[in-house]
Amino acid sequence: MSKLKNKLDILALDKNFTDNVTRWEKIPPSNGIYRDIPDEVLPVIRTTLSKRGIDRLYSHQAESFQSVLEGNNTVIVTPTASGKSLCYNLPVIQKLLENPEQRALYLFPTKALSQDQQSELNEIINQGNIPLKVSTYDGDTPSSVRVSARESGRIVISNPDMLHKGILPNHPKWIKFLSNLKYIIIDEVHIYRGIFGSHMTNVIRRLKRIARFYGSDPLFICCSATINNPLELTERIVESEFKLITNNGAPSGEKHIILYNPPLVDPVQGIRRGVVLESRNIAAHFLKERIKTIIFARSRIRTELIASYINKLMLNHFNDNKRIRVEAYRGGYLPGERRSVEKGLRSGKIDGVVSTNALELGIDIGGLDLAVLAGFPGSISSVWQQAGRAGRRNTLSAAVIIASASPTDQYLVKHPDYFFGRNPESAWINPDNIFILLDHLKCAVFELPFKESDEFSGPVADFMTYLEEEGVVRLSGGSWYWSDRSYPAEQVGLRSSSSENIVIINTTNGKNEVIGEMDLPSAKELLFNNAVYLHRGEQFFSKKLDLENKCCYVEESDLNYYTDSVVKTDIKLLHRDMEKDISGCGTIIGDVLVRSRVSGYKKLKFTSHENIGYGDIFLPEEEMHTRAAILVLNKESRSGKSFHEIEESLKEEILSRTATLIKNVIPVFLMCDIHDMGVAERLKDSYTDNPALYFYDSCPGGSGLAEGFLSKFVKILQAALSMVETCSCDNGCPSCIGPESGKASIKKELIEFIKGWTGKSNHPGSLE
Repeated sequence: MSKLKNKLDILALDKNFTDNVTRWEKIPPSNGIYRDIPDEVLPVIRTTLSKRGIDRLYSHQAESFQSVLEGNNTVIVTPTASGKSLCYNLPVIQKLLENPEQRALYLFPTKALSQDQQSELNEIINQGNIPLKVSTYDGDTPSSVRVSARESGRIVISNPDMLHKGILPNHPKWIKFLSNLKYIIIDEVHIYRGIFGSHMTNVIRRLKRIARFYGSDPLFICCSATINNPLELTERIVESEFKLITNNGAPSGEKHIILYNPPLVDPVQGIRRGVVLESRNIAAHFLKERIKTIIFARSRIRTELIASYINKLMLNHFNDNKRIRVEAYRGGYLPGERRSVEKGLRSGKIDGVVSTNALELGIDIGGLDLAVLAGFPGSISSVWQQAGRAGRRNTLSAAVIIASASPTDQYLVKHPDYFFGRNPESAWINPDNIFILLDHLKCAVFELPFKESDEFSGPVADFMTYLEEEGVVRLSGGSWYWSDRSYPAEQVGLRSSSSENIVIINTTNGKNEVIGEMDLPSAKELLFNNAVYLHRGEQFFSKKLDLENKCCYVEESDLNYYTDSVVKTDIKLLHRDMEKDISGCGTIIGDVLVRSRVSGYKKLKFTSHENIGYGDIFLPEEEMHTRAAILVLNKESRSGKSFHEIEESLKEEILSRTATLIKNVIPVFLMCDIHDMGVAERLKDSYTDNPALYFYDSCPGGSGLAEGFLSKFVKILQAALSMVETCSCDNGCPSCIGPESGKASIKKELIEFIKGWTGKSNHPGSLE
């Protein structure tokens, strides 16, 4: 009997554990669906596969091979660890061997995935003595190697950021490669959603434009995790037709999915044990038996806290913690630190890792047996991705999904049939976001002039005229040319609304050591003066956040608390694009101006997380022009009539709590993080002359979420009502409408308000 099986059997008999389990789902093992290796496969490749123990292909691998050979753009959508890399490696190696001049470009969203694929390809090529040169071209590639990659690399592995900033602006150096570019592989295509996906579409537009200039018309092969609209998303990113392959032929071992809701510590207020400490206890329960475990946390702070708490819990100076080693892993670490953790997991020297979603992707981190999710990761698709990081073919694995107090988590853990029976969410992008489009038009005209008749997501003449007025392009001989001294790609970041990063410098005892970096908006919330910053289990005190020089000076500290910032927001409606009635209220889609300021911070005690103090923050205000969906409680609508029935003294609080409740339910229906949409409520909105709720995209110009919110609004509102009705608290708690109010009837009134809004109440507002 395996150690994991034994431990699961013990847990199944532990009433203290099972009383908090809302569903223990056993997914039975499945046999693989195999196909013979196609006759077209070259003997040298067939021999190499044999050396790797592969004498048959999974059905989806054989289908993708045939699809590519037939000249189809192809997208493969199968679960984690189903052998997707062979879906593109096999046809690409085959065709490159048949055509010695052809080239392939592999794009991965992270450097870690790029290095992983380089190792995979090197093994294949070395085992079979296959005459193909594979080169990685990213920010860590030495200049001497870059020349070789451009000139002789048959397969070049890179990432969207390097393509955007390094390859496309310098395309004359890549003439040989680009003129023979036949295949473009985009892995983990589901990652390209929101602002990242909107940027990615424009990068691909630029790549296809330059490829056409050099006479090539590459074929695309894409891979994705399971989402609700993989074909739609892929076709929007690449703007070409694709063949979709979804029939998974890979075998899988038995898997246990356990939905766990921490016990109530205060039933009246509905307060549950915290997800940080609960995930520590559950993970340690398995790690003590040396069961390889990955813990996924929702934030950088939680990642550091959980890793630190596990190591302290297992601390034993007499036996060196039984040599059980647990590490944290997140963005902001230096590349060497991340590579060290990855290597330790593969070699078995590290028994457990606590990670943000940075390890959600398919990086090879060896064989893990258990995944513990400290809170739902924002989408059902991500739950399956993270749960899938544990388990190898034909072996038992498990995932324990621990609900936090957030309404999203509570809704999903209390509705297990909804969780297990629901298709994953749809991914949303908005590549024609005016801010993003203009940024990439600047990059594109820098790369190649635009003629007056050219298109880039439509006619470019009006955009070029605007840029000419801005003084960065000039019209000459019927074409626009870049005329500014700047290098536009350097000013455009693909992954956030800001291209600026803050470097974090440790100055303890005269040191001047760079320990990480962070994007500017996050730095304002996490690195403000007097903030406690956690890094790889170490604690640092922020002495000075220097925005002008883009650095933050920190010192090692040993305080008994950590910090959490408070952000204040103001919003202004600029332009209405669409107005209509949906589910008993007026709705508006339009442009808004959002002003936000980090105004203060809380000091929260380690372990107990109690609030032990406040502090002020004095940082410049941020302004953002974005898209919003506005819910207007018109006086004559169901929502407005129901709101009118509320006692006057409760109206402002009920509107605020309703806004927060709906916002927390949004990630159940849209493929986004809870922070990807902001919310503001107005008891008397000056722009609509009614009570109103603003739900806005958290990135400049919007990423399509505001429109997605309205398309799912009826279901979102129904789920919000279900969440608050089924919550066991008396009058509000963190799992539904927020902490208990001093006003005794607040929860009952809020339920009646939403019932009236949806037409389920006896209030006059529910009558048509």
